[in-house]
Amino acid sequence: MNVVQLKGSGVTIGDIVDIARGDAVVETAPEVFDRLRKAREILEAAAASGQSIYGMNTGLGANLKTAVESDHAAFQRQLVRGRGVAVGPVLPRDATRAVIAARLSMLSVGGSGISPETYQALAAMLNAHVHPQMPSIGSIGAGDLVLLAAMARCLIGEGRAEFERQILDAADALKRAGLAPASLKPKDGISLINASAVSVGEGALALHDVRDLLAAQRRAAALSFEALGGNPLILTLAIQAARPAPHQSNEAAAILAQLEGSSLFQSAVAIQDPLSLRCVAPIHAALADSLERAIAIVEIELNSAADNPLVILDEERVLSTGNFHTPALSLAFETLGLAIAQAAAASAARFIQLTGSGRNGLPRYLSPVGGASAGFVPMQKVVTALMAQIRHKANPVMLDFVPVSEGVEDHATQAALTVRKCAEMLDLWRQLIACEMLAATQGIDLRPGHRCGQGTAKTHALIRKLVPVLNEDRALGEDAMVIFEALPFETDVSS
Repeated sequence: MNVVQLKGSGVTIGDIVDIARGDAVVETAPEVFDRLRKAREILEAAAASGQSIYGMNTGLGANLKTAVESDHAAFQRQLVRGRGVAVGPVLPRDATRAVIAARLSMLSVGGSGISPETYQALAAMLNAHVHPQMPSIGSIGAGDLVLLAAMARCLIGEGRAEFERQILDAADALKRAGLAPASLKPKDGISLINASAVSVGEGALALHDVRDLLAAQRRAAALSFEALGGNPLILTLAIQAARPAPHQSNEAAAILAQLEGSSLFQSAVAIQDPLSLRCVAPIHAALADSLERAIAIVEIELNSAADNPLVILDEERVLSTGNFHTPALSLAFETLGLAIAQAAAASAARFIQLTGSGRNGLPRYLSPVGGASAGFVPMQKVVTALMAQIRHKANPVMLDFVPVSEGVEDHATQAALTVRKCAEMLDLWRQLIACEMLAATQGIDLRPGHRCGQGTAKTHALIRKLVPVLNEDRALGEDAMVIFEALPFETDVSS
């Protein structure tokens, strides 16, 4: 069984994926508990000195100026219950696990002041596979408090949870897992919920999937080079070096590796192909650059103390912060969504080139029988519809907010929404890639004597194991969905 150790640093999106989808066990390094204990001592000393500490001895948001003078533990339960207002579909199992893992990773840095006992209870709940039923709508990006309240409520035995494929009352789920509800200490409630763990956890999963789909998109583009008789010299590394944009040389090299050994290098080719083929390296490079930036930002969040208030261990004091605010995260996912849409648009354009009136010797509509055969041309409508949905999801939303909490929260980032709509693009993009692969493979089969490259030959063979060549008209949508279900194949682009 895989194990991911939390040390307060070094957690990657791959670790979150292992926990979320591979059920890796979370272990906590001993030094984390040292930090948690020290932070707790600093926090309690500050409160004992009479310092006003947000969410510990004061109300939240619009209730900021309301002092909490007694029964601070009861206030933490009230705080969590009062924010259990999220609505909408519940997060899927893998996303829920990613959210809890992300919050544990952040807490392990040691800036929250959470009690070690509550931290341990949250880790135990995750490892026991007790998964809170977390509604998905309610965050505006100024932290994911409303969404994380469901996680905190489950931890204290309230709300609903999934355990062993059954939806149960949270208290019953904890009991069946051999766990007791946690007893929140002062500030534990706000420590659990005042973070962007939903945005970060879901973001980690989305970025992992984007990385896999970019590899699949490279393979689809390489197939289109073969099918369209594209000029592979456009991928020459000296061309990329002449304008050394980030990742452009790598993206060109990845497709060249697919084409190595192709008869394209010996045949007469067009001087200039359509831009969706000719400019594939810079298009994919922009996506790779956006992806790299988004991964870096998510991993900063995973390994940071973004709490408010924050226990500063080295200075032994507690200060209010704005670290929970995530404009960089939102901007990264807005940019990534636009970059995905650009790559998808190029894929769609190549599909239209492949399935049109006949380019570079291909038969009309990729139909081997011709005449009244529809061939692939009706699927142009599907590709156009997919592209319209992708474009819709790519529209920016991070500026869509209004002031709430009596003007205390007058700015928001919509981080959870920017992450989610980017993630929702991925199945659409995957279907588009499947369509391009289906058409390009058909095009290759209609080029007698053509020899594919080492990589493209493997991709062609994989697709032909899934679906046969089109001879007479049939329901190609079913073929596309078979490929869709099999993607992304292997992620090694040179394989």
